[in-house]
Amino acid sequence: MKITDVTTHLVQVGARPQAGGLASEADFRGSRNWLFVQVMTDEGITGVGEGSGWPRVIETAVQDYRHLLIGEDPRDIDRLWHRLFVGSMGHGVLGTVGGGALTAIEMALWDIKGKVLGQPVWNLLGGCFRERIPVYGHAKTPDDAHRLRERGYRAMKVAFTGGVDIDKVAAVRDAVGPEVDVMVDAHGPSWMTTRDAIRVGRELEPLDLLFYEDPVAPENLDALERIRDAVDIPLAAGERVSTLWGIRPYVERELVDVIQPDTGRAGGISQMRKMAAMAEGHYIAMAPHSGSLGPVAEFAALHVMATIPNALMLERIEFDWSGRYEIVTPVLEVKDGAIDLPTAPGLGVELVLGEVAKYPGRRNVADMPPDDGRAYEPGTVGEAVYFQTRLRRRARLRRTSS
Repeated sequence: MKITDVTTHLVQVGARPQAGGLASEADFRGSRNWLFVQVMTDEGITGVGEGSGWPRVIETAVQDYRHLLIGEDPRDIDRLWHRLFVGSMGHGVLGTVGGGALTAIEMALWDIKGKVLGQPVWNLLGGCFRERIPVYGHAKTPDDAHRLRERGYRAMKVAFTGGVDIDKVAAVRDAVGPEVDVMVDAHGPSWMTTRDAIRVGRELEPLDLLFYEDPVAPENLDALERIRDAVDIPLAAGERVSTLWGIRPYVERELVDVIQPDTGRAGGISQMRKMAAMAEGHYIAMAPHSGSLGPVAEFAALHVMATIPNALMLERIEFDWSGRYEIVTPVLEVKDGAIDLPTAPGLGVELVLGEVAKYPGRRNVADMPPDDGRAYEPGTVGEAVYFQTRLRRRARLRRTSS
């Protein structure tokens, strides 16, 4: 069996051709793209993968890798991964763009191997610990929380960009009660300073969170260590790194209780499992990031989560852009807070190319957010700074009596 071609398909999320522009529905201010990759073989078997991290740029990276793959045996997954990895190291550390390209290709190779052997990928990885993968959703209001509970969710995250609203988190916690896990995502921009992240974390302590995610910028590892030592809440991070070398300091320094590699840019299925094994040795759990990913990477995440002992749960946007449910088959469904493990050969998902073609990629860099005083201090959005000291601390941190 030989690889005969590698093709890419870029999807602009939130775009509807008849609308004449980008919709606001889950489009991340116009920046959300999904990149799907197909690897073809001379035996008529095609594998599908997905890469994230800057999809419009990753598409070029995948096409640049193509000449190294044509004529190769797609079943030699690890050897081909290393050939691509080494072949591009002359350009510097790969980062998430290189990680995303490697991920999309390697994911497709696993899909091919499973189809050739007539087995789901999870069975090729050693079999499963669990046949149902627990998931968590996103809720910013009690109404959101109730909608998720109606669909069987037993865990949900309150996510912010720039500033954490303690009262909103408390309202969601009060709405769902003690039987539901609540998490907080505090990512920027603008990112918090270390002192502000510690102060917010201490205010969150009484709410018994499952974890406090990305309280400071991802490269600020010394700050993450200070927060770990000062705040009595489990910490989570790692969605913005790729390969086991990227996640290594988070694990070896035990900076977090949960690692969150992104299934579309971590480097591939094998890299995800290596990250999980490294974390297992430090008694750290894994809950992959999936907030901006498309449906193919979600299938891949299920296979990984089924085969590792330290799986916590998988992130999912339950009320996503409607196109998500049109461009692949089958469509995943949450039942009682979990998703059933796919059992079809390979990843168990196929692209509906006719639907994919309806949403060509147009842009992949986010507009600045509205100047509403949440992501940035009022009146400073135009400055586009990376981090800010939080002002009006008493107003920000004081919880209501309710």
